[in-house]
Amino acid sequence: MINIALFGPPGAGKGTQSKKLLEKYKLTYISTGDMLREEIANGTPLGMQAKNVIEKGGLASDDVIVQIIENKINTNPDTNGFLFDGFPRTVVQAYILEGLMLRMNTSLTCMISLEVPRDILIGRMTERASRENRADDKSMDIIQFRLQEYEDKTRSVAEFFNELGRFNPIDGTGSLDDVFERIDTVIQKSLESIWLNFILFGPPGSGKGTQAKKLAQEFNLVYVSTGELMRNEVVNDTVLGRKVKPYLDSGDIVPDEIAIKLIEQKIKQHHNAKGFIFKGFPLTIAQAYILDGLLQKMGGRVSCVYEFTSPTLQCIKRLTARSKTPNARSYDMNMEVIIHRLEVYEQRTAILSDYYSKKNLLKTIDGGGEAEDVFNNLSGAIAKAFKNLR
Repeated sequence: MINIALFGPPGAGKGTQSKKLLEKYKLTYISTGDMLREEIANGTPLGMQAKNVIEKGGLASDDVIVQIIENKINTNPDTNGFLFDGFPRTVVQAYILEGLMLRMNTSLTCMISLEVPRDILIGRMTERASRENRADDKSMDIIQFRLQEYEDKTRSVAEFFNELGRFNPIDGTGSLDDVFERIDTVIQKSLESIWLNFILFGPPGSGKGTQAKKLAQEFNLVYVSTGELMRNEVVNDTVLGRKVKPYLDSGDIVPDEIAIKLIEQKIKQHHNAKGFIFKGFPLTIAQAYILDGLLQKMGGRVSCVYEFTSPTLQCIKRLTARSKTPNARSYDMNMEVIIHRLEVYEQRTAILSDYYSKKNLLKTIDGGGEAEDVFNNLSGAIAKAFKNLR
């Protein structure tokens, strides 16, 4: 999801550039000014609350703004992202926006500030007042007040997002195409720095490991398998390896603190990666929250989750067959352990589908077919996710 805040003083050209951005990126437009004027024109309770303040050039209350934006977001659940024009205007609203994005399991991609000299701004607003008959441009006093209001209350927002590394000032003068090219360059650069993180989960023997490795190679992502990381520790006879071996042999879930340590190390080793494919983690609801927190700490988040479905009998046959190959795991050698692992999955991991479904992140993959067919279906889904997310 692409979320952009177009920032700048009144008359900087945000509305004009917004139209071009909407056309290119297929975003949902959120202009607090337009929505407030619509509420006022329709005589709604929210509109009446804001009317007197707006006509004097002031800022509508945060309660009114939040309700209007939330209504817009809720009516566009399948959008590619949002373009915010005129929001946030204060540091309080910046925190509100961060909260709204977090609730949607996304984040602000970038804030772009159009920088335009004051005399040009006044000229643009005066011309707009005569052309569009807008109340908020109707006199020089109001124009001066709005510009001063911006300087007094809104500049601190730039500092807020600058500290987060998302604030991008650009020259807002020149032709419309020149300004748009500058904006688009910033957006493309911001998108390149975003991790795309995918989770593959499903019962033991559903084929998720095979597919995860192929996908990582196909899309140049880092493959993160907690099982593989732990087996390496066991082979190297490390202190950690000696701790996890009994859990691996019995088919039980390894304690969270061990898995977290290994995953965090793996991510830090590849901080310049395009993204990660996680297989074998999370295995529980607690681990799902842990991964959310771990990725957020590092500036990322889960992009999409794929649940593999496969008949239990087929999973057992696959695991039994693997036990006779060089890729055999210690927990493949005993039918009781195989059954136990499948039971643990049903008891503790299957519930993840509800967790990620509520976040609108879950996709279901039929893992029962031939490996090549499964890969073709899954790689198509991942390619589509790349396109939509970037």
